[in-house]
Amino acid sequence: MRADDARVGPRLVVGLTGGIASGKSLVGAQFVKLGAALIDTDAVSREVVAHGEPGLAAVAAEFGPRVLLPSGELNRPALRSLVFADDAKRLKLESILHPLIRSRTRAKLAELTAPYALVAVPLLVETSFGELVDRVLVVDCPESLQLERLMRRDAIPKPEALAMLRAQVDRATRLKAAHDIIDNSGTTEATRRQVEQKHRQYLDLAAQRARQL
Repeated sequence: MRADDARVGPRLVVGLTGGIASGKSLVGAQFVKLGAALIDTDAVSREVVAHGEPGLAAVAAEFGPRVLLPSGELNRPALRSLVFADDAKRLKLESILHPLIRSRTRAKLAELTAPYALVAVPLLVETSFGELVDRVLVVDCPESLQLERLMRRDAIPKPEALAMLRAQVDRATRLKAAHDIIDNSGTTEATRRQVEQKHRQYLDLAAQRARQL
């Protein structure tokens, strides 16, 4: 959690997380439509391994030229297959990228003027990204639905999808870490109503923090 006296940027920062294919992107987009600020650490992670970035050089040095395309850009499918098949390699990749992603995310937060911001972090519970946020919002759905959505979304076989799910904490652990939960196992309209309620709650919390200054 962030200390109030060191705060720069939004008065309230909410960590948006959930299991893979749980619907974080859908929920994040709905918050943005309501006027919330959103920083997607998946997008930040792509920035830090863009061509010419130190992050890309570090990844290539660790995993070799097989994770690069002929253009010198990152070969994402090759890297994904490599790290999800080997926990040690996955942890090594995270040790390279996570500090870079956290640093860039902090810089982006400092530039925002919105009352509150969401930081979408798929591995929020599993990593130290929790130090960036004040509250944790979990997008939840049954793991069987996650698996179905992931296989359809990424057009991957069940064993690969299962390996990706197992690289994350289990559903119960994630829910235990939550301050707030959005159930995304139903209709889009049902999810939208929950987002609207949370948006009002976060505006109120941000206003309370502002009055305490």
